[in-house]
Amino acid sequence: MQMDTVETFSLKENIWQGLTLSENAAGQIRHLMEQNSAMLGLRLGVKPSGCAGFGYVLDVVTGPSEDELVYERDGARLLVPLKAMPFIDGTEVDYVQEGLNHVFKFNNPKAQHACGCGESFGL
Repeated sequence: MQMDTVETFSLKENIWQGLTLSENAAGQIRHLMEQNSAMLGLRLGVKPSGCAGFGYVLDVVTGPSEDELVYERDGARLLVPLKAMPFIDGTEVDYVQEGLNHVFKFNNPKAQHACGCGESFGL
Protein backbone atom coordinates (compact mmCIF):
# COMPACT_ATOMS: atom_id res chain seq x y z
CA MET A 1 0.00 0.00 0.00
CA GLN A 2 1.35 3.41 -0.95
CA MET A 3 1.10 6.21 1.59
CA ASP A 4 0.77 9.76 0.33
CA THR A 5 2.58 12.42 2.28
CA VAL A 6 0.96 15.63 3.31
CA GLU A 7 3.07 18.76 3.32
CA THR A 8 2.50 21.49 5.83
CA PHE A 9 2.13 25.15 5.00
CA SER A 10 3.35 27.87 7.34
CA LEU A 11 2.18 31.44 6.87
CA LYS A 12 5.21 32.73 8.77
CA GLU A 13 7.80 30.71 6.88
CA ASN A 14 6.43 31.24 3.38
CA ILE A 15 8.28 33.63 1.08
CA TRP A 16 5.79 36.20 -0.18
CA GLN A 17 6.07 38.35 -3.30
CA GLY A 18 4.54 41.18 -1.32
CA LEU A 19 2.19 44.02 -2.14
CA THR A 20 2.97 47.28 -3.88
CA LEU A 21 1.46 50.71 -3.49
CA SER A 22 1.09 52.98 -6.49
CA GLU A 23 2.15 56.60 -6.11
CA ASN A 24 -1.53 57.63 -5.95
CA ALA A 25 -2.37 55.02 -3.28
CA ALA A 26 0.63 56.04 -1.18
CA GLY A 27 -0.39 59.70 -1.49
CA GLN A 28 -3.95 58.97 -0.34
CA ILE A 29 -2.78 56.88 2.62
CA ARG A 30 -0.35 59.65 3.65
CA HIS A 31 -3.20 62.17 3.34
CA LEU A 32 -5.38 60.04 5.64
CA MET A 33 -2.49 59.67 8.09
CA GLU A 34 -2.02 63.46 8.14
CA GLN A 35 -5.74 63.92 8.92
CA ASN A 36 -5.56 61.49 11.87
CA SER A 37 -2.38 61.68 13.95
CA ALA A 38 -3.21 58.38 15.72
CA MET A 39 -3.33 56.50 12.41
CA LEU A 40 -0.31 54.32 11.63
CA GLY A 41 -1.57 53.29 8.17
CA LEU A 42 -4.24 51.14 6.53
CA ARG A 43 -4.85 47.41 7.03
CA LEU A 44 -5.82 45.40 3.94
CA GLY A 45 -7.57 42.11 4.52
CA VAL A 46 -10.10 39.87 2.85
CA LYS A 47 -13.44 38.46 3.94
CA PRO A 48 -15.99 36.11 2.41
CA SER A 49 -18.23 38.40 0.40
CA GLY A 50 -20.21 38.92 -2.76
CA CYS A 51 -21.07 36.55 -5.55
CA ALA A 52 -17.43 35.81 -6.50
CA GLY A 53 -16.28 34.68 -3.05
CA PHE A 54 -14.04 37.29 -1.37
CA GLY A 55 -14.02 41.02 -0.82
CA TYR A 56 -11.25 43.41 0.16
CA VAL A 57 -11.44 45.12 3.55
CA LEU A 58 -9.57 48.33 4.40
CA ASP A 59 -9.37 49.48 8.01
CA VAL A 60 -7.59 52.31 9.79
CA VAL A 61 -4.67 51.05 11.88
CA THR A 62 -3.93 52.76 15.18
CA GLY A 63 -1.89 49.89 16.61
CA PRO A 64 -0.12 47.07 14.81
CA SER A 65 -1.10 43.47 15.45
CA GLU A 66 1.14 40.45 15.59
CA ASP A 67 1.34 38.37 12.44
CA GLU A 68 1.11 41.30 10.05
CA LEU A 69 3.40 42.31 7.24
CA VAL A 70 4.06 46.01 6.68
CA TYR A 71 4.50 47.47 3.21
CA GLU A 72 5.63 51.07 2.98
CA ARG A 73 6.09 53.65 0.25
CA ASP A 74 7.17 57.22 0.92
CA GLY A 75 5.89 57.11 4.50
CA ALA A 76 2.54 55.49 3.65
CA ARG A 77 2.01 52.15 5.41
CA LEU A 78 -0.14 49.21 4.36
CA LEU A 79 -0.41 46.41 6.92
CA VAL A 80 -1.55 42.96 5.81
CA PRO A 81 -2.50 40.07 8.13
CA LEU A 82 -0.53 36.92 7.30
CA LYS A 83 -3.79 34.98 6.95
CA ALA A 84 -4.78 37.26 4.01
CA MET A 85 -1.52 36.80 2.09
CA PRO A 86 -2.46 33.56 0.27
CA PHE A 87 -5.37 35.49 -1.29
CA ILE A 88 -3.66 38.81 -2.15
CA ASP A 89 0.07 38.17 -2.48
CA GLY A 90 1.43 40.09 -5.47
CA THR A 91 -1.39 42.65 -5.47
CA GLU A 92 -0.82 46.24 -6.53
CA VAL A 93 -2.96 48.75 -4.62
CA ASP A 94 -3.90 51.86 -6.60
CA TYR A 95 -6.08 54.89 -5.94
CA VAL A 96 -8.09 56.06 -8.94
CA GLN A 97 -10.90 58.38 -9.94
CA GLU A 98 -14.00 56.72 -11.38
CA GLY A 99 -16.48 59.36 -12.42
CA LEU A 100 -17.11 61.47 -9.34
CA ASN A 101 -15.69 58.87 -6.95
CA HIS A 102 -12.13 58.21 -5.81
CA VAL A 103 -11.53 54.58 -4.81
CA PHE A 104 -8.78 52.15 -3.95
CA LYS A 105 -8.36 49.53 -6.70
CA PHE A 106 -6.68 46.17 -6.33
CA ASN A 107 -4.79 44.58 -9.21
CA ASN A 108 -4.63 41.04 -7.84
CA PRO A 109 -2.84 38.48 -10.02
CA LYS A 110 -4.39 35.64 -7.98
CA ALA A 111 -7.96 36.70 -8.79
CA GLN A 112 -9.34 34.37 -11.45
CA HIS A 113 -12.68 36.14 -11.77
CA ALA A 114 -14.63 39.07 -10.33
CA CYS A 115 -18.30 39.74 -9.90
CA GLY A 116 -20.07 42.06 -12.30
CA CYS A 117 -20.08 44.99 -9.90
CA GLY A 118 -16.35 44.56 -9.14
CA GLU A 119 -16.88 44.31 -5.39
CA SER A 120 -15.68 40.72 -4.96
CA PHE A 121 -13.21 38.28 -6.49
CA GLY A 122 -12.64 34.55 -6.68
CA LEU A 123 -9.52 32.41 -6.81
